[in-house]
Amino acid sequence: MKNEIFAARAALHMWEEPCISGKEGSGAVFFTGCPLRCVFCQNREIALGSQGYPMTTETLSGTFLHLQKEGANNINLVTPTQYVPEIREALLLAKKAGLTVPVVYNTGSYELPETIRSLSGFVDIFLPDFKYCDPVLSEAYSNAADYAEVAEAAIDEMVEITGGPEFDERGMMLRGTIIRHMVLPGHTKDSMAVLRRVYERYGDRIYISIMNQYTPMPGIEDKFPELGRRVTKREYNRVVDFALELGITQAFIQEGNAAKESFIPAFDGSGIPMLH
Repeated sequence: MKNEIFAARAALHMWEEPCISGKEGSGAVFFTGCPLRCVFCQNREIALGSQGYPMTTETLSGTFLHLQKEGANNINLVTPTQYVPEIREALLLAKKAGLTVPVVYNTGSYELPETIRSLSGFVDIFLPDFKYCDPVLSEAYSNAADYAEVAEAAIDEMVEITGGPEFDERGMMLRGTIIRHMVLPGHTKDSMAVLRRVYERYGDRIYISIMNQYTPMPGIEDKFPELGRRVTKREYNRVVDFALELGITQAFIQEGNAAKESFIPAFDGSGIPMLH
């Protein structure tokens, strides 16, 4: 039985890693819903399902093709887990109709391994988070004490599917896995534990993206006062320096103050064909 697909935005997105967005942008489709309920989520209004517009597999397929026509470097499926069967069907339709750009699976990594295995042949690039190592943090912030173990099992499948990173002559990624970690204020120790775990397990088969763009959402300091501020330059540099000490060279870092509103697009239905 098919799920009804809901998405909040489909547009060129300029704020992913350089090898994903490039100059032209990534063709990002922001799906409604998410397996996690992170208290600090910057896309909370769509993660909770309160913002979104219905789509069929046919309109989703057409949206992929439209984004390619607009010059997107790839199709970027953002929080897609709950619609995987429908997305596979839409991708089959789109590829039959001329979709050729790589497909990116952009996820919080709270996934079943069999879900990831089902994407073999459909997804070229995986863009998973590895949010925490500490189960106390993952329980407090995402209600998922088992997050690290679940994410690791899912990412194992992703790396198995993509193999090592491949790029075109412009430096755009064609195939591979980029593991993202967003540094949280006051939690550099856990960030370093994440980097060690990821690098020791996957080495140079993956890239690591160390992010400093944490933005406190309104009211979060009421329940989580430690999350009511941005990450300091000193905190972020401490994590980056640790990555260098580990020997990590395949990494993306963010320079300057990357925590800006521009990272949070308007979830206003842009690019979503309205059904009547």
